[in-house]
Amino acid sequence: MTRAPVIAVVGPSGVGKDSVMEALVARTPGILRVRRVITRPKGEEGEDFDRVAEDDFQHMVADDAFILHWSAHGLNYGVPRSIETFRQTVDAVLVNLSRAVLLRAQEVFGDLIVISLTADPEVLAQRLASRGRESAAEQERRLARAETNLPEGLVKVFEVDNSGPLDQTIDTILDRIQPERT
Repeated sequence: MTRAPVIAVVGPSGVGKDSVMEALVARTPGILRVRRVITRPKGEEGEDFDRVAEDDFQHMVADDAFILHWSAHGLNYGVPRSIETFRQTVDAVLVNLSRAVLLRAQEVFGDLIVISLTADPEVLAQRLASRGRESAAEQERRLARAETNLPEGLVKVFEVDNSGPLDQTIDTILDRIQPERT
């Protein structure tokens, strides 16, 4: 049985990864979004995720509950092994990944399509300020990391500017990945 590709959505904080992922799932039957497990403290919201305490996360790592896990921004992130079951029943699986873990994800998943979202610096700054999750100093650190390049060696990468209307971004993504999904 063939497995569906994994579509990794990556980009700097404030680029709109969650909005893009929600819109892709809403517009494209057959694409399933996998929720990450994150050690984000209570009171800090964001994407649709499964919150766990640090100790619980470490137990999950020891129990081999994740197909992929990593640390970023002082938090731990994990992609549950259930993603492999989903890959047998859908057209594509969508997951929010860190740019730093992409090469490992390509090794783990094999068929990985990377959607690298970008946006104008002013748009990123506006979005970070409006979500109110980070202090001004943390917003500055995140903006400074916005220009981080993707690792060398990725096979399928599509860069998409998400500075404009969301529908335009989704149209661009679907135009680029449709040939990859047939």
